Amino acid sequence: MDSPSRNLARYIDLMADRYIPNLDSMVVYCLDRFGRGGHHRPFNDLGYPGVRIMETNEHYDRQHQDLLIEDGVTYGDTIDGVNFEYAAKLTALNAVSLAGMAWEPSLPAMVTIKGAVQPSTTLSWAALDKSQNKQLAEYKIYWRYTDAPQWQYSKFVGDVTQYTLENVVIDNYFFGVASVSKEGYESPVVFPGTAGSFGE
Repeated sequence: MDSPSRNLARYIDLMADRYIPNLDSMVVYCLDRFGRGGHHRPFNDLGYPGVRIMETNEHYDRQHQDLLIEDGVTYGDTIDGVNFEYAAKLTALNAVSLAGMAWEPSLPAMVTIKGAVQPSTTLSWAALDKSQNKQLAEYKIYWRYTDAPQWQYSKFVGDVTQYTLENVVIDNYFFGVASVSKEGYESPVVFPGTAGSFGE
C-alpha cells in the first residue's frame, strides 16, 4: 500500500484533482488487470516506481483484437474509436505530473519513524543538499488511518529534519513525508523504512 509506486499513484491522483478539470481519476490498488500483466510491471520488477494511466472501462471489441469485421461487429483499435478529448486529458495529466516532479525538490531520504508505547509519533529524515535543492522551502508530513487508501491529514512542518505529531498514536495511522518547494510544488510522499525507498 505504501510502495513508491503507490505513493506516485497518489501523487498523480492529486495532480488530476488540482489541474485537470472533469477528470475523475482513481488509484487502483492491484498490480494490474485480473489475469494480465501491465506496462508498468517491468519497472516495478526492476525496483523503479511505475504507474499506468488508463481508461478503467475497456472496450473489449476494440482492445487486444486483430482488425476485422465478423458478424457485423468491427474489431480492433481504429482511429474512429479514439476519444481525442479524453486522450488529451490523459496526456495533460502525464504532462502536469512530470512537470510537478521536475519543479519539486528531491524526495525526502532515509525517512524513519518512532513512537512505540507513546502517545505521539516522531518522523525523521535526512536533510536535502541545499546546493542541489535551491527550491526547497520545507517538508510536509502526511498521515491516514490504516484502513484508508488516500492521505487524510497533512501538516507543513518547516525546514526541519524531525517532527513530532503530538497525540497522534503510531499504531492508528500510516505516515509519510514530502518535500515542498518555495512555489508550493510537493514531491510524492515517502513512506518510512524500506517500503518507501525509491529505486536507484
